Amino acid sequence: MRLELAGAPRRQAARRGYIDWLRGLAVLIMIEAHTVDAWTLLLDRTTPIFRWAMVVGGFGAPLFLFLAGVAVALSAAAKERKTADASRAAAAVRRRGWEIFGLAFLFRLQALIINQGSPGGLLKVDILNVMGPSIVIAAWLWQVGRTTRGRVIAGLLATIAFAMMTPIVRATPLLTPLPDPIEWYLRPYPGRTNFTMFPWAAFVFSGLIAGSLLEGTSEARERRVHVWLAAVAALTTAASYGSSFLPSIYTASSFWTSSPTFLFMRVGLLTLVLPLAYLWERRPTGRRWSPMQQFGRTSLFIYWIHVEMVYGWLSQPLHRALPIGWVFGAFAVFTGFLFGVSLLKTWIVRRWNERRSAAPMGARAETDSPQRT
Repeated sequence: MRLELAGAPRRQAARRGYIDWLRGLAVLIMIEAHTVDAWTLLLDRTTPIFRWAMVVGGFGAPLFLFLAGVAVALSAAAKERKTADASRAAAAVRRRGWEIFGLAFLFRLQALIINQGSPGGLLKVDILNVMGPSIVIAAWLWQVGRTTRGRVIAGLLATIAFAMMTPIVRATPLLTPLPDPIEWYLRPYPGRTNFTMFPWAAFVFSGLIAGSLLEGTSEARERRVHVWLAAVAALTTAASYGSSFLPSIYTASSFWTSSPTFLFMRVGLLTLVLPLAYLWERRPTGRRWSPMQQFGRTSLFIYWIHVEMVYGWLSQPLHRALPIGWVFGAFAVFTGFLFGVSLLKTWIVRRWNERRSAAPMGARAETDSPQRT
């Protein structure tokens, strides 16, 4: 079986529900990670169930970043089909990346106002601070790659480069003279970074690889792409796991934080869930309305509102106050509440758009009506 990178008939891309489903899965993992982290009793934080819950929760952010990379390729390709201009398409995606980067500071400003925190918190580096610039770089890689093959190679080289450079960037003294707010984007600093470009941007670039293979494909070719993705993902995961037992090539590296083998293992697992989600959507009832897809289509909104609810003053009585079993019950109730808010948000946006589209029609009808004499 041969994976074609060019010359296959291309279809107009419909929205891929399985990607929304995966984004919804990332939302659930994110909520689980934050509620378990914020609400679990100190005594229960040493239990195996807590540790495993945090291991599972650790896949939420990589999945969001990976899917952002997938979306870069799919969105840019869709815009290119409309404008017949790859440069304009890539520029539009880069603008979206900068918008997300700006939202990161707006999010921090909101937290500062609500919690009356320190102004220095505005510069804290979180997932949106990393996602925005990573999307900008990924859109540039998509543009310079020009062809599917070129974009796959560009994404692969960027993924490998950011993964392999992470231990070096974290250990080198050459970055020390940089202003602190810039250094925080490159390597961790206690209290100032939840994420850094090295290695987290690599997840976006690996998503660009998968998205470039999927964009514009025919139905039959998309199935073949997923077969290849599953095979490569399984091989990457197995090879990375095996490599983790070998001596490190770096003088300073931690497997759970900066190790390239751990990153490649997660990239393999994230890539593997794409074919699995694609297969899940092809089940007999897969085309029905899905709560997971609903969560996925409002993922940024849910992220925006839930962090303050989990860690802020609204849930202050729950902070480090619940046994681990109760935390999972609270997680279920809180998730149900957020799902209701997601539905409400979708309904409000739909009604707003309906009114906006109806207003010009009403104005035209008024203008076109026969005047009385």
